[in-house]
Amino acid sequence: MKNLPACFFLLLFFFFNSLRLAAQKNNWQTLFNGKNFSGWDTYLGPPLDNTGKKISEVPVGLNKDPKNVFTVIDQNGEKVIRISGEDWGGIATKKVYSNFHLQLKFKWGSLSWGQKKNKKKDSGLLYFATGENGADYGAWMRSQEFQIEEGNCGDYWGVAGGIQDIPSVKRPDSSYVYDATGTLNTFSATSATGRYCMKQGDAENLTGEWNTVDLYCSGDTSVHVINGKVMMVLYHSAQLENGTVLPLTKGKIQIQSEGAEIFYKQINLEPLSAIPENMLK
Repeated sequence: MKNLPACFFLLLFFFFNSLRLAAQKNNWQTLFNGKNFSGWDTYLGPPLDNTGKKISEVPVGLNKDPKNVFTVIDQNGEKVIRISGEDWGGIATKKVYSNFHLQLKFKWGSLSWGQKKNKKKDSGLLYFATGENGADYGAWMRSQEFQIEEGNCGDYWGVAGGIQDIPSVKRPDSSYVYDATGTLNTFSATSATGRYCMKQGDAENLTGEWNTVDLYCSGDTSVHVINGKVMMVLYHSAQLENGTVLPLTKGKIQIQSEGAEIFYKQINLEPLSAIPENMLK
């Protein structure tokens, strides 16, 4: 072996490296097939008027979309999901997931509606979504929210009973912001800190440009990442069920329609055995 030329070993390296990369790539599951909503359900809450108020308490419902809030369109030669935002609701995977790395791309459109009109454009990535449709504002399932909102991408909201512990510090205005060295505070609808925690820093691209979202979930720990930058690390995912705190470590993935036009593409997921150590520091 010692007499073999160096180029042989170089070719051998590239061969095995290509096999490794191919194996890694094969671990990815494509959640959006680039054609339609196969593998997803749509859900819309009660219809809203021009101010964003509910016209009735009766939801539009499951897989009913008379206004075409959710469509797949051709944009610059590529099939993407368009969510108009005209009514509140979302698309949700039919399957339940745990211990995963989810990656997707989004960019903002130009339209906004109701109470969100001419305000920050809003959507959201809901994970560990479970229970009934419409549990929050008649539109969303119980879940943990990776906020997708202009200027606030990466924030946390506990949705319809979602609970997370997040290291954070209290600001003068009484809001809380993620700080890896801060106090581990509990965020929920019933806690003194409330159910909202701001991310640290800003990594969102300019409106109209594509952004990459990475969500890492392992056990009851998750990490919110925007364009390669960690926004926050969250611990002890749980839910409040009839007054009892229970673990929340698996569920569907739901993407919100919340008053703003937004586009999504390249929604992929891979199994995750552990969150990379460098993200937990």
